[in-house]
Amino acid sequence: MHYLVFIILAPWLFLQGKRVKQNTPRLPEAAGERIGVSGDGSALSVLVLGDSAAAGVGVAQQSEALTGVVVKELARQYQVNWQLLAKSGSNTEKVTCMLDQLLSVTPSLRFDVVIVSLGVNDVLSPLSVKRWIKQQKVLIELIATKANCQRLVLTRVPPMGDFPVLPQPLRWFLGKRSNEFNRYLEKLAAENSCFTLLDFGHQLDASAMAKDGFHPGQAIYQDWGKSAAEVIIKSLN
Repeated sequence: MHYLVFIILAPWLFLQGKRVKQNTPRLPEAAGERIGVSGDGSALSVLVLGDSAAAGVGVAQQSEALTGVVVKELARQYQVNWQLLAKSGSNTEKVTCMLDQLLSVTPSLRFDVVIVSLGVNDVLSPLSVKRWIKQQKVLIELIATKANCQRLVLTRVPPMGDFPVLPQPLRWFLGKRSNEFNRYLEKLAAENSCFTLLDFGHQLDASAMAKDGFHPGQAIYQDWGKSAAEVIIKSLN
């Protein structure tokens, strides 16, 4: 149904998208180290992988972002060897290439846990949801085999219908499309026990998001990171 609406309203939606891109402030990725060791205890190697949300856009420092929150929580029980591989604007295909290049350059790299944040840039593209799921399967296979990952945590696509920066009807259309992507991701999760599907976290209202109305704010990163760490710790115990 929403694709029929898209066909009818396509010129208007494209114009709205262009205006949002022009008027929305471009926030930098969070500053700070992207590789390190934290905590004491049994060794645990963790990779955070993905797009601008994984890169911490919306907060000033990596300590406030997804990686920082996850590492802080895990470091209470483990010696966490962690790494962040993320770039603003990345989609699933680009991130798969980034990871493949990293593992090709350093073939000895292994990760006990990989946390993935992807989907928004795929939703914003003309990519079909079926093509996206195929790309997700390629990424999952790469993580499971070449990175020898035992615990994979995939984050659901954020509910873009709640992004305050988006005007109507663009917000409605992208909300429907992100929901569709999540339905297919849920179906993939039901067919595979190799990964955990994680909710994005805090309700995406204006007060919880970054000043651009598009990226997570600190409250969302806190909820998201703690939820990811909780899932990981539970799977390890």
